[in-house]
Amino acid sequence: MNKVVLYLKKELKPHSSLVIACSSGPDSMCLVDLVLSLASEMNWRVIIAHVNHKVRPESEEEEKFIKAYAKQNHLALEVKHFDEYSEGKFKEHEAHTKRYNFFKEVVHKYQADYLLTAHHGDDLIETVLMRITRGSNLKGYSGFQVKEKLADYTVVRPLIFVSKTDILKYNQEKQVKYYNDYTNELRTITRNRYRQDILPFLKKEEPNIHVKYQQFSEELFNYDEFVQKYILEKEILVDNYLVINKLKKETEFIEKKAIELLIREVQKRDILPVSKEILQNIYQLINTKGNKQINLPNNYLAIKDYNYLYIKKITVIVPEFKYILKDFLYTDKWSITKVTRALNESNDYIRLNSEEIKLPIIIRSRINGDKMVIKNLNGRKKIKDIFIDEKVNGELRKNYPLVCDSNDQILWLPGLKKSQFSKDKSEKYDIILKYEVKK
Repeated sequence: MNKVVLYLKKELKPHSSLVIACSSGPDSMCLVDLVLSLASEMNWRVIIAHVNHKVRPESEEEEKFIKAYAKQNHLALEVKHFDEYSEGKFKEHEAHTKRYNFFKEVVHKYQADYLLTAHHGDDLIETVLMRITRGSNLKGYSGFQVKEKLADYTVVRPLIFVSKTDILKYNQEKQVKYYNDYTNELRTITRNRYRQDILPFLKKEEPNIHVKYQQFSEELFNYDEFVQKYILEKEILVDNYLVINKLKKETEFIEKKAIELLIREVQKRDILPVSKEILQNIYQLINTKGNKQINLPNNYLAIKDYNYLYIKKITVIVPEFKYILKDFLYTDKWSITKVTRALNESNDYIRLNSEEIKLPIIIRSRINGDKMVIKNLNGRKKIKDIFIDEKVNGELRKNYPLVCDSNDQILWLPGLKKSQFSKDKSEKYDIILKYEVKK
C-alpha cells in the first residue's frame, strides 16, 4: 500500500475536500481507512457518499454501518436511495449512471476538489479484457486511468496500483470492517465470470499482472492523447467541425480517429451510441461528392456541408411548435440553417438586416389568422391563402415552419414566399438563412 499512500500525498493537495464513494465493501472501506490515516496530516476534509439501491436485504444493514462509521469518525455523510428503475427492473448500467450523478451532486454541494473511487488493479484487468472482447477504440481499450480531470473536479482511483489480494491483506492487518456483496459472485454477471475464470489464470502466470495491465493501459492512453493532440494542433477538428480538405491529407487511421474525437465531443453532452458500421458510414460520407447527410442513433445527423462535416441533433417537432433559431434547426422533415452565402435567389434562401428586425429569430408553426407582407406586393396576405395558392396539402401545413422575429413579424415562409424584410444581394444584410426539405 506504500505506493497508494505516496500517490495520495503527492497528487491530492493539502486543505482539499474529498468525496469518497463508499459502498461498505472491502475496496471502498480500505480506501476510506487509507485516506483517514492521512487526513489530519494533509488537512483534508472527507465526505462519504453512499448509495443504497434497495436491491439486497443486506443493504439496510450496510447503510446503518456507514452512518455509524461516519458519526464515529466525525465525517460528513450523504446517502441516496434508489428504488425505482426503468421497466421496473434493476439494471447495472442504469444504476451506475444514477450513482455517478449522485456523486457529482455531492461534489458540487461541498465544492469538493476530488471524487475518490475504490477501483483497483484487478478491476482494470477485467475492464480492459471486457472491452477487447466486445470491441472499443484506443481510449476504450485503455480501461480507466488513476486520475481523470473533469470540468470542475478530478476523479481519482488510487487503488489502481494494488490488487484485490493486497486490499484484503490490508483490511485484515488493520482490522478494517467491511461487508461482502454476494452479487459479486453471481456468474450471471459478465464481469464476475472474467474475475472467477480468467484472472486466476493470469495471476498464476504473473502474480503482479495488475502492474503489467496498468502499464499497458497508460501506454494506450498516452497514444490516444498524442493522436488527439495531433488532430487538434493540425486544426483537422475545429469548433466541433471536421475540416475535410485537411482531413483527406491524413492517413485513414487519423481520419477515423478524427471522426471518433468528433463523436466523443457529442457524447460529453448526450448519448450517441455508435457502432463500427456507423463509423464506417461517416467515413464514407466524408469521401463522397456533394453535400449529403446520414442518420445516426438518438436523433442525430452526420452532415457533410462543402468542406465541413459535423454532427447535430434533430429537433423532433410536433404541431404547435416554437423555437429560437441559433445557428440551425433540424427536424425529420426540413432544416433551416444560418449560412455565409446564398447560392441562388430562390425562396429557399433569405437575406435579412438585423437592424430592421428584433432578434432572436423565432421559428414557429402557423396560427389561425397569420398574415405576411409579401416582398414587392402591397398589402398583407393570409398564410392560409398562400398555402392554397402554392397547393401545400393539409398534412404538410401542420408542421410547416414560419420564420418570425421576436415581435412576431413574419419574415419568411421558407420555400414559398419572402416578406418585405427580404434583402437583395445589392442591399445591406448580415443574416442569410437556408431552407432544405428532407427527401
